[in-house]
Amino acid sequence: MASPPSHDPYSALRVPLFRRYLIATSLVNMGTAAQGLAIGWEMYDRTGEALSLGLVGLVQAIPMLLFTLPAGYLADVFDRRKLMMLSLTGATFTSLGLGALSWQEAQIEWMYLLLFLDSAFLRLGWPARSAIMPLLVPDAIFENAAKWRTTFMQITGIGGPAIGGFVIAFSIQAAYVLSAISSALFIVFLSFMRLPAGQRTQRGNMVAQVAVGLRYVWDQKLLLGAISLDLFAVLLGGAVYLLPIFAREIIDLEPVGLGPQAALGWLRAAPAVGACITALLMAHLPPIRRSGRVLLVCVAGFGVATIAFGFSHNFWLSLFMLALTGAFDNVSMVIRQVISQMSTPNEMRGRVSAVSAIFVGSSNELGGFESGLVAQFFSPVISVVSGGIGTLAVVAAWAGLFPRLRNLGTLSSVKPQRPGERGAAS
Repeated sequence: MASPPSHDPYSALRVPLFRRYLIATSLVNMGTAAQGLAIGWEMYDRTGEALSLGLVGLVQAIPMLLFTLPAGYLADVFDRRKLMMLSLTGATFTSLGLGALSWQEAQIEWMYLLLFLDSAFLRLGWPARSAIMPLLVPDAIFENAAKWRTTFMQITGIGGPAIGGFVIAFSIQAAYVLSAISSALFIVFLSFMRLPAGQRTQRGNMVAQVAVGLRYVWDQKLLLGAISLDLFAVLLGGAVYLLPIFAREIIDLEPVGLGPQAALGWLRAAPAVGACITALLMAHLPPIRRSGRVLLVCVAGFGVATIAFGFSHNFWLSLFMLALTGAFDNVSMVIRQVISQMSTPNEMRGRVSAVSAIFVGSSNELGGFESGLVAQFFSPVISVVSGGIGTLAVVAAWAGLFPRLRNLGTLSSVKPQRPGERGAAS
């Protein structure tokens, strides 16, 4: 009897196209993280109001809600590589514009307008970027590819805030320029890449095609449960948007001898450190066996760590709790990503990725708005702690509402379903 094949933790990294794609996406993610740190710091520094941080999330969420679903349709009918290049070109110019406005200390309203446009351009290319992933590696090693993708995302999540915290201490405008350079470099990478197109959807009525994608997600209860769980958990766990306030006013920095800018860089990087360590461990471990239960436990752990961070005034404890949020979130991200991509036929991945982005991506920004609003009228501590409690409530509800999700075994059991089917993945 032949022995089963041994687990290869580096199987996806042995695929040259996937490896090059990881490098390209890592560069732009690092620049985006640095810009996000800079904009949060600048808005609070210039206004002194928690609500200004919430508005940063709101103006980024609106384009996501407006444009992501149409962008998903475009990703299924047009060349995904060209869509990504167009998206990144727009983001390059908006980042440069933010730097120019910051240099001139222009009115805050103009900064918000450019943030809106920046988010709109990024939304244009996001479904295409997500839909391309399964085409870069064989299906058999996609779970491994998802693990390495999240690993690299978290590495850049460490590097971006760390670099951003260092940069803004000297010149906040340099962080915007860094983001523009990273987007431009991604364009250069893409211009030399020959990415597989895969099967595409025939052009037709955009509204009708988008509706097909929405109906598909609704029918596939496993998929719906996974991405909606992330929506509500992230919506209520927007502590990261309030970190400028915690760094300046709540956490005691005197024992560690850090200034608020440097502390903010550490705090923003902490979730990525936790996520990166977890991602590296996951890449070397065999596939997850009880994926559904692991997903629910990790989202609950995210909520508990968020509550602990909200109550903490100690820098090192706060740092550790943020690292735990990143560790738990990374596991849930891998599981959700594999469910989303592997349960969807290629010709629909753009639209399904768009729906997932609406669920997950907009919840990040809207979560920032919710956190800023609660912090403005109550306090930052109440905002963070209540969000963590809400996350625990969502986990309890979803465990009952989505039994397929709760009982999901290995991720390899997730298979594409045709529209209208309610098979194993439903």
